[in-house]
Amino acid sequence: MATRWGGSDRVRLRDVTLGDVDVYVRMRCDPEMMAELGGPLPREGISAKVRQDVEDTAGDRAWVLMIVPTEDDAGLVAGSVVLWSHEHDGSTISEIGWMVLPEFQGQGLGKAAVRVMLQRARKANRWGVVHAFPGVTNLASNGICRSLGFTLVGQEDVEFSDRVLRTNHWQIDSRTFEPTP
Repeated sequence: MATRWGGSDRVRLRDVTLGDVDVYVRMRCDPEMMAELGGPLPREGISAKVRQDVEDTAGDRAWVLMIVPTEDDAGLVAGSVVLWSHEHDGSTISEIGWMVLPEFQGQGLGKAAVRVMLQRARKANRWGVVHAFPGVTNLASNGICRSLGFTLVGQEDVEFSDRVLRTNHWQIDSRTFEPTP
């Protein structure tokens, strides 16, 4: 599979690969990483999730990209940013989500990755209005939405991995997204 790079001077993105299982485990099975998402997920099923994400990315059904903080080492991963479509309240919507590992947090990598993903969506003229649903207490992710020009729609309960989370619902039109520094 070809690696698709998109980026700025601060971040690079590459397609998820089957070799990313350990990173997924760190992101999804760690209590600190999953504190805003209802707690850690069980290790069972993570390999299958990676396989599904690789297939969805290869089939262009979703963009599941790994955040690479340096061009020098494509094996070093800081987290992920994902854009996909799904049913929500009876309509199909596009949603973006991201996770940044603790040792890379606070460096602007999450914001840069979301910015690159939205730029890519605009250039491809795909995904239209993009929604994000960070937990109401997730200050960092809500700050990313605010700083990149998302509009706050309101608060709502959403389901994630069979858990109901109280979230802020943000949206932005990727077709008219203007990147900010």
